[in-house]
Amino acid sequence: MIIFYHLFLWLYRGGVFALSFFNPKARLWIKGRVNVFSKLKKDLKSVQGKIVWMHCASLGEFEQGKPVLKRILKEYPGTIPVISFFSPSGYEIIKKKNEFQYIYYLPLDSVVNAYRWLHITKPSLVIWVKYEYWYFYLKAIQKRNIPLLMVSGVYVRNQPFFKWYGSLYRKMLPAFTHFFVQNNSSGRYLSTLVENSKITVSGDTRCDRVIEIAEKFTPITAIDRFCGNNKVIVCGSTWEADEAIWTHYVKSHPEIRFIIAPHEIDEENIRFVNGEFHNSITYSEWEKRQDATDFNCLIIDNIGMLSQLYHYADITYVGGGFGDNGLHNILEAAVYGKPVLFGPVLYKNFEAEEMISEGGAAVVESAVELEDIVNRLLKNAEELKEMSEAAKNYIYKNAGATDKIIAFINASSQL
Repeated sequence: MIIFYHLFLWLYRGGVFALSFFNPKARLWIKGRVNVFSKLKKDLKSVQGKIVWMHCASLGEFEQGKPVLKRILKEYPGTIPVISFFSPSGYEIIKKKNEFQYIYYLPLDSVVNAYRWLHITKPSLVIWVKYEYWYFYLKAIQKRNIPLLMVSGVYVRNQPFFKWYGSLYRKMLPAFTHFFVQNNSSGRYLSTLVENSKITVSGDTRCDRVIEIAEKFTPITAIDRFCGNNKVIVCGSTWEADEAIWTHYVKSHPEIRFIIAPHEIDEENIRFVNGEFHNSITYSEWEKRQDATDFNCLIIDNIGMLSQLYHYADITYVGGGFGDNGLHNILEAAVYGKPVLFGPVLYKNFEAEEMISEGGAAVVESAVELEDIVNRLLKNAEELKEMSEAAKNYIYKNAGATDKIIAFINASSQL
C-alpha cells in the first residue's frame, strides 16, 4: 500500500503542477510551498514558549479549530500557535486577516518533509481538524510521542477506513491520542477500529464558533440602510445553480430586500451574478450611494461579511446543495434564529439532516418549490417563528465541544 501511496503523491504533485499553468488556485498551491521550510525556520528561530500546531485542510476546518485554539491561548498565555493549511482557500484568506502570526502551507506529505516540519516546529501538542490524513506526518508525530488530537472528526461508512482497501488509513489512527467526534454515528463507526476510551462524542466546535460570532454582532451601516423596514432574504455562499432558482422570485418581489453573497467573488463572477438579477447592485457600489434607491438586490463582492449578514434575514438560504461543491455552512445562519433553506445534495452534512428533522431547515429542489416555501413562511408568522426557534435551538443544544476538548487537555497536562 505504501508504494501506491507514493504513486498517489507523485501523481498529485504532477497534476497540480500541470494545472498551475491555467488555474490560479493551483498556482497558489505551488507558489505558497516554495521555501516554506526556510521561512518556518526563520520565523520560529527566536520563539520562546510551547508550540501548538493546528492543521486544517481549508477555511471551514479552520473555523472549527479556531475556538479550541483561542481557548488554549487564553488558558496557556505563553503558547505559540502554528497553523498549517493544505488548500489556498484557507491559507490566503486567514493570512490576510493577520489574526495569527505563524501561518503556512503544509508541504506535501513525505518522510523528509514530515521530519523537517517537526524538527523545526517541535510542537508540544498537535491538533488535526475534522479530516485529511497524511501518512508520513501522522506516523512521524506518533514516533515522537507528541500528543495528537482529532477535533470535530466525522466518520461515515463509505470512508476508506472501513473498506477492504483502507489498511493504510487504518494504520494512521493509532497516531491520535484522542478523537473528539461530532456525532454518535461517528463514534460508533470509529469504535470498530479504535478503543472507546480514546473517543469522545463532543459535538461540533463550529457551534461554539458561530455563537461567539453572533454574540459579538455589530451593525453594518450600509446593510441597515439597504434593508430598511422591508422583509429580507439572505442567500449565502451561492453557486450558479443556487442563483438560478432565485432569479424569478427576486424579480417578481420588489418589496423584499435580497442579499446575495456568491461563493466566488472574482470580478467575472460578480459581473455575471449582477447581470442575472433585476434591480441589483454590488455592495462596493452601494456603499458609495447616499440616496434612496429602487434596487432590491444587493450582491456582496467581498469576503468576511457573510456571517454578519444572516442577522438581517427573515429567511436564509445557503448554497452548495445543487452540485458537487457541497452544502456550505448552515450553522452561521441558524445561530441567529433564522430558517435555513438549501438544495437537495446533503452529502456528509449530517447537521443539515438533523436540523431538517428538528424543524429548523428545509430542502428545496426547484424554483417552484422555493417560491412555495418562502411565500408560506412570509405569510405565516407562527410557522416562521417556530422554524426560527428550532434552528437556533439546534445550535445551542450542540454547543460545548470546545469545553470538552479543553478539559481533556487540562486533565492530561499536555501544555
